Amino acid sequence: MLYVAIDQHAKQITVAVRNDQGEDVLRRQVSTRPEKIKEFFDQVIEMDAEFMAILESCGFNDWLLEELRRRNCREVVLIHPEKPSKKKTDRRDAQKLCDLLWLNRERLAEGKPVHGLRRVYIATKQEQDDRQITALRQGLGRRRTRVLNKIQRILHRYNLMWDYPTKSFQTQAGRKWLDNLALPEMDRFEMDLLLAEWSSIEEQIQQVDAKIVERASRKEPGKIFTPTQILMTAPGVSFYSGLGLASRIGPIERFPRPRSLANYFGLTPGSRNSGNVKDRLGSITKEGSKFARFLLGQLVLHFLKQDPKMRDWYRRIKLRRGSKIARVAVMRRITTTFWHMLKYQEGYTIGGPPARLREQLAAGTPAK
Repeated sequence: MLYVAIDQHAKQITVAVRNDQGEDVLRRQVSTRPEKIKEFFDQVIEMDAEFMAILESCGFNDWLLEELRRRNCREVVLIHPEKPSKKKTDRRDAQKLCDLLWLNRERLAEGKPVHGLRRVYIATKQEQDDRQITALRQGLGRRRTRVLNKIQRILHRYNLMWDYPTKSFQTQAGRKWLDNLALPEMDRFEMDLLLAEWSSIEEQIQQVDAKIVERASRKEPGKIFTPTQILMTAPGVSFYSGLGLASRIGPIERFPRPRSLANYFGLTPGSRNSGNVKDRLGSITKEGSKFARFLLGQLVLHFLKQDPKMRDWYRRIKLRRGSKIARVAVMRRITTTFWHMLKYQEGYTIGGPPARLREQLAAGTPAK
């Protein structure tokens, strides 16, 4: 068995390879040209056909992960990168990764957690595509907002907001008014470019939304409802937000407890304990997916409008801690609720626990 550590960059990878005895058998840099990568893995397999690999997560891991799968790598360990160091070099990083892999080889091979090691879940191809399409939809929404803000800036420059034919210019009547609005030459030129960009973005959003609906409506063999469809029973969860959250959660079995999912999304408080002080809690960690926290933040208002029990709970926290902390608390409770929904394949129940828990409570059985 060989243990391969890879420090990846766009044009080269730095590798460190050890054997079962912990001896370094190979340390070198390899170009990311396809022929050089093939030559390197052929060399590794020639030494031993069975190997494990470890590498840090980055924005261009896809091709290397696929190559490791194609080479029948026994276990691929993908981890979060560490904070930058002044003494950081590629060779040191590769050697450090190799030490980490070799010292914890047995636990990593069995899929067990390692203390201090933040392992990254490698999404399936379907989950990667779902993440890509929902991230694309978010990017289009932000682009549209920037364009609308630029249009509004031009209108405010000449105090024209009082001349809107409707409450806002984001209507059909408002769009026609913008097309015929008299402006100075350069402002009219910029306005025409912005209106054309706005139309283009709207067309792209329609195409992306149709693709999201198609992917969210698909059926999975052996399941009555997919995770996306289960999440869509909750207030305010659309095809877009349901698919976005489900693809970032992945298999719910990864999370043994509801708070594990909240911690995964960075919605649990950080801890700065020292000495005899054991409860020095800080703000939320904000680890994990920013996109998931964005969607959960958008869902808060829908839950508060439609679920009276959640609304009463929010108001009690708001009186004690303020609206911001109460809002984050609702996000965390929504996350733990989603865990139960996915774990037990149940839809959302407004105003109380699902029928399964009500039966357990009535029978005197402790809820799991």
